[in-house]
Amino acid sequence: MKNEAYIILFLLLSTTVSIAQNTPINESKFISIGGIEQWITIQGKDRSKPVVLFIHGGPGSTMSQYDDTMYGEWKNDFVLVNWDQRGAGRTYGRNVPPTVDEAYFIENPLTVKQMTKDGIELVQYLIQYLNQEKIILVGTSWGSVLGTEMALSNPEHFYAYVGHAQFVNFSKNIGHAYQATYKMVKNSNDLESIEKLESLGKPPYTSAKDYGQLLRIVKKYERKNSTPPPATWFKLASEYDNEKDGAHRYDGDDYSFVHFVGHGILGIESMVSDIDFNKSGTEFKIPVYLIQGENDILTAMEVNKPYFDKIVAPDKAYFVIPDAGHGHNQAVVEKQYQVVKMSITGKLNDQN
Repeated sequence: MKNEAYIILFLLLSTTVSIAQNTPINESKFISIGGIEQWITIQGKDRSKPVVLFIHGGPGSTMSQYDDTMYGEWKNDFVLVNWDQRGAGRTYGRNVPPTVDEAYFIENPLTVKQMTKDGIELVQYLIQYLNQEKIILVGTSWGSVLGTEMALSNPEHFYAYVGHAQFVNFSKNIGHAYQATYKMVKNSNDLESIEKLESLGKPPYTSAKDYGQLLRIVKKYERKNSTPPPATWFKLASEYDNEKDGAHRYDGDDYSFVHFVGHGILGIESMVSDIDFNKSGTEFKIPVYLIQGENDILTAMEVNKPYFDKIVAPDKAYFVIPDAGHGHNQAVVEKQYQVVKMSITGKLNDQN
């Protein structure tokens, strides 16, 4: 009888431990970061799994509003965190006054220094809240600037930094993008785009509008030369499919972009004008893995591969994705998954 009691107790304890280790998490909330309330989402089928923090691009191109088609399967293996950065999405909407004028733009600048502090404060919160030792950092486009700065400033918090569409030096990146795109439009005899590029001239520009016009042509030619993502990836989750959230995303995107590239008329300097990772970002204390679209124009291989070659890190790898541009597609996300998994297990089945 005593043996049977021990067996029952053992089974009860085992069941309790199993349930505790497989507790799902699905939270969307504001938390205090950097003295303001900022929006995060935390999702996973087991809250004890390794944490992946996505640093979105833009800087205002939030990811929290989308259905989980793009990264949904990752929730089996990781806890996924999306963060609406300062000046973007719901964080922008929470902190912006009812009326936004030029004075607000001037008096409330975005800076890489402040946003890096925000990011580290968020990471420290996640480590404590989810009882983790470290997390995995994934940055895309502008997010690769912020992600690199975070990885350099507090490497003790991260298993690895995974950069996608890695910026190195905005001036070099945008200058190369102009030249590469101009060559493409000439070869295509695209008269409208030729006229626009010649009217703009080579960057740098003093107007955010001019940068926006250049980037529209850059994106047009990236779409021509890359495999697109599934349309279902960018379907809004029902919670975010409303006029208020839409306005905050749209307005926050404008606000963030103006500070990203600068706008001379308002005296707003580019927040990345002094970033040059060739000088400040070559020595890492954690593994660094860069994922690069072969047909990426904005953050081209011609600029970031020489930078990668200079990097000194415990481990590093550079993965080129055929038929991919600056953004996400299926092949990019699959490679991200492999690399993120490797950052925990130390094994990658399909290195390029």
